Amino acid sequence: MTSRASLQAKPAVSSLNIGVDKKDRQELASRLSKVLADTYLLNLKTQNFHWNVVGPHFYGLHKLTEAQYEDMAEAIDDIAERIRAIGHPAPGSFVQFATLSRIEEETGRPSAEDMIKQLVRDNEICCRNLREAAEEAENLKDMNTADLLIERIGQHEENIWMLRSVLSQ
Repeated sequence: MTSRASLQAKPAVSSLNIGVDKKDRQELASRLSKVLADTYLLNLKTQNFHWNVVGPHFYGLHKLTEAQYEDMAEAIDDIAERIRAIGHPAPGSFVQFATLSRIEEETGRPSAEDMIKQLVRDNEICCRNLREAAEEAENLKDMNTADLLIERIGQHEENIWMLRSVLSQ
């Protein structure tokens, strides 16, 4: 029988040789952790609004927010796995996410219009954070990380466009 201790992952940060220096991977992991936290909290907020939206645009907003939180759920896994692939542990607690994220939690029951405005603002925050991280990844010649982040920028920009379109009706 294998002991519990031998099943635990042992970090191999110093032996990883992927063409990005150890200190640069640490910086990327830090930036990716912030992106992960923003994405996780925006995903939670989007799902909250999906469950609780009411009003004349209920069905459309219900469907739109569902598509957005499902996309972010996949992205969360991709971002966390990228942090692991570059040799660092991914944050995984609400405390860590709340500390790292720029997204503000919503505990009240805003109107549908206020929900949309919050989601627009929060997707914009994600875009800005993603751009900073993508620029750093490109500077460090970590193309895989840069590609992941650039793809996420495009998705958040599409989310903003769709949400803003609902507001202008």
